Amino acid sequence: MKKKLKVGFWEFVARLVLKNRIAIISGIVLLTVFFGLQWKNIQFSFTEANLLPDDHPINNEYNQFLKEFGEEGNLIVVGVKDDAFYTPKNFAAWDKLMKSFKAQKEVDLVVSITDLKKIQKNDSLQTFELVPFVNQTKVNNDAYLKSLKEELFTKMPFYEGLLFNKKSGSIRSAIYLDKKIVNTAHRKDYIINDFIPKIEAFEKETGINLRVSGMPYVRTLNAKSITDEISLFVGASLFVTSFIFFFFFRSFRATLISMIIVIVGVMWTFGFLGLFHYEITVLTALVPSLVIVIGIPNCIFLTNKYQQEYQAHGNKARALQRVITKVGTATLMTNLTTAAGFATFVITNSVLLKEFGIVASVSIVALFFLCLITIPIYYSYQPIPKEKHLEHLSRNYTKVFMDWIEHTVRYNRRYVYAVAILIFAVGTIGALKIKTSGSLIEDMPQKTDFFNDIVFFEKEFDGIMPLEITIDTKRKKGVMKLSTLKKMNQLQETIEAIPELSKPISILNLVKYSKQAYYNGNPDFYALPTSQEQSFILSYAKNTSKNTDQNIMKSYVDSTGQIARITTFMKDIGTGNMGVIEDKLQSKIDSVFPADRYKVVLTGKALVFEKGTKYLLDNLVTSILFAILLISLLMIFLFRSFKMVIVSLIPNLLPLVITGGLMGFFGIPLKPSTILVFSIAFGISVDDTIHFLAQYRQELVRNNWKIKRSVYATLKEAGVSMFYTSVVLFAGFSVFMLSDFGGTVALGGLIAITLAFGMLSNLMLLPCLVLTFNKKIANQQEFVKPTIDVLADLSDSDEESENSDIK
Repeated sequence: MKKKLKVGFWEFVARLVLKNRIAIISGIVLLTVFFGLQWKNIQFSFTEANLLPDDHPINNEYNQFLKEFGEEGNLIVVGVKDDAFYTPKNFAAWDKLMKSFKAQKEVDLVVSITDLKKIQKNDSLQTFELVPFVNQTKVNNDAYLKSLKEELFTKMPFYEGLLFNKKSGSIRSAIYLDKKIVNTAHRKDYIINDFIPKIEAFEKETGINLRVSGMPYVRTLNAKSITDEISLFVGASLFVTSFIFFFFFRSFRATLISMIIVIVGVMWTFGFLGLFHYEITVLTALVPSLVIVIGIPNCIFLTNKYQQEYQAHGNKARALQRVITKVGTATLMTNLTTAAGFATFVITNSVLLKEFGIVASVSIVALFFLCLITIPIYYSYQPIPKEKHLEHLSRNYTKVFMDWIEHTVRYNRRYVYAVAILIFAVGTIGALKIKTSGSLIEDMPQKTDFFNDIVFFEKEFDGIMPLEITIDTKRKKGVMKLSTLKKMNQLQETIEAIPELSKPISILNLVKYSKQAYYNGNPDFYALPTSQEQSFILSYAKNTSKNTDQNIMKSYVDSTGQIARITTFMKDIGTGNMGVIEDKLQSKIDSVFPADRYKVVLTGKALVFEKGTKYLLDNLVTSILFAILLISLLMIFLFRSFKMVIVSLIPNLLPLVITGGLMGFFGIPLKPSTILVFSIAFGISVDDTIHFLAQYRQELVRNNWKIKRSVYATLKEAGVSMFYTSVVLFAGFSVFMLSDFGGTVALGGLIAITLAFGMLSNLMLLPCLVLTFNKKIANQQEFVKPTIDVLADLSDSDEESENSDIK
């Protein structure tokens, strides 16, 4: 009675679907329209990925910095390294370009040598004046421009590292955007439609190649690359998987419905993004393609089962119903395990990964129901399969491959174990060699011009990624105390001694420049005032700030004069080196700034990203263990046998070890993108295990609990579908290797390799383990009855009721 109840549920579902086809299809259409209306809520991310939890101390410190000084990533730099720059024509074009930027409401400030200000002493007013560095009446003279270059490089140390590199001769302009637009869509519109065309017009007019970078610029073009790749991935994955599907089944109508299903699934995925108000990031942009890659295997299993059933008894109605009743739970469980692999990212507390995990897992489960409902309904309206559509079930190359698998399992089990142990040992050695990377730009598209410009600024100006230090003196106007300035000077000397960091910028630079100006611009006096000089030099500076429309100290000192800011820029150096630099800086901070008198904080985008990567790495093992636990619980729920859990885990853990070994041997680091590989691949790879063991249990019943006969029958019955789906998954994830993003390439390639090994492991090692662990089953009690019949075994007596389902 209990068995009938379990089987009856799927019979009920099958009859409900097949008797209400028009209503169900209408519901799917309405649901698709609903999700389509949610697309209006889709937004693109305008900031870098924040991998840390919102309440993490590092995030709290960074948010406090933003509260005090505003958005730090509002600087765009435009550089040039060309002697032709110092000609009247090109210099005038540069001046025109900078003035055009300055005139725009999106720009707060432009600092360029064409309108550079230098500090000059006015003894009568006891103040410093900002006077033009360039004499506009002489810029048409070649000799003057050459002398201007010489003066800039020798007498303006305040601007060294900010506007020029004295050693190489390269120069740049600093363009500060309005902080209100930096993290909005307006920034993208301005840079794409206004800023870049102006740069291109200058290059066309002068023939000089300009280099452009800075976080707002990089964010914008990086986001554009992500957007462009969504259509590439969706199109490529749809083409590749559909082509393979057609190659296997040789049926246009089977291929057509599969394409329609995954396209609708993609539409639903975008709908979920809009419904949840999630942003499109470098991770969520992959979900639509993942839906295609994972959805086609669902179509393969269901289509293959329909054709197998029809070939077995020639009854279309019965075959359609058995598509649902015989593989409904098995396909549901495989999709749940796949979704579980993505859902594990929810426990990381990282908003980026949490949103990715939620959208991916929900989309996969929704796609399962879409496949399970749509395919039987579609074939109910189609003619019966022709002979040519069933030829693939006994096609020669698949038969040869499966015969080889069966022969290996039957006669060479010892060699399978030996190879598995050897691979495990080698993979473990390689996995121990894996390094980590916390690079903010490593995963950016390296074939693009903007990435080459990043490399240029790293070489010429020591990077573009801001590292910020705030110094709270715990008293108003404490920053301008000479004792504080001396401590800041010691810290800045330490920063300058670190090759990976650029020359720091702070109020200290202005104080040094003030002393230089006091001594009539002599660069030898670019230094901190002595205690004797302090009173009269700083009084000049204070008078300057009072008489200047914009307080020149406000960007690096808060309004109360209590908190100072030091900004430096960092090269792309990765997690390990970042930790070394942080230790050096922290050691100097601890020795110079007493904790009872100062609160010094290291922050900035570079540090936040590095800490985020470290956070993910620290939680990597937890995430994988959670995935294993979650999937193990599903296996126990299915089979109620600890023995079966062990049997199912070993073939799926081995491919993960192989992948880790490949990463170690080939120098592929652990980073936010490659961290995802293990949980995703494990969740997908275990699908084959469920299909195999589910079919195995059914074969045991059919073959009177004879182990060997059941294992070999399972290989024949389920092996072809496992092979087909694995090929589709391998090819589908390989599509991501078309990306310009290094992380996406690594993600796709590593998952594809893992799934390929997973297929071989499940087709060879898994049956060997089943034969070894279950040497003898005397009766059903030794193979415990599962909670749910994964594969219902319909009797022939049910045929009459099945035939009545479709009229």
